[in-house]
Amino acid sequence: MADVQEVSALVTGGAASAGPPLGPTLGPLGVNILEIVNAINEKTKDFEGMKIPVTVSVDMGTKKWQVKVGIPSASSLLLKEAGIQKGSGASGSDWVGDIPMDAIVKTAKVKLESSYANTLKSVAKEIVGSCLPLGVKIEGKNPKDITAEINEGKWDKKFN
Repeated sequence: MADVQEVSALVTGGAASAGPPLGPTLGPLGVNILEIVNAINEKTKDFEGMKIPVTVSVDMGTKKWQVKVGIPSASSLLLKEAGIQKGSGASGSDWVGDIPMDAIVKTAKVKLESSYANTLKSVAKEIVGSCLPLGVKIEGKNPKDITAEINEGKWDKKFN
């Protein structure tokens, strides 16, 4: 079995560089850092400006490498949907954004495969839960009210 080294880092989507954290870690492995950075940027360009987990696996015998891109955090996805850079400093009282229910469904679909929840509706409730500390309303309402509506089945047609 070949010796494989794995390097994991959190990079900004579409803006990874040969500087830290990638360059200093990949340099000693004897691979073309620029090629790897370009591959990472190509794979993460849809998540521009968001923090994305990536793992680079390098076969130390052949110097062949592979890039695996993770999924951004629910918070990052929600901030992008709301068009804001950061959440509220005072959650529950200071609201900095408002997104439609469709944005919740879209984010839940992205997170479904990495979530421990097994239905879109369950993941959507997790995503709604992330809106409260960010200070993001949904359909103009407090996320707590949306959670109650989801539990009552009001949004079921969105999850099918």
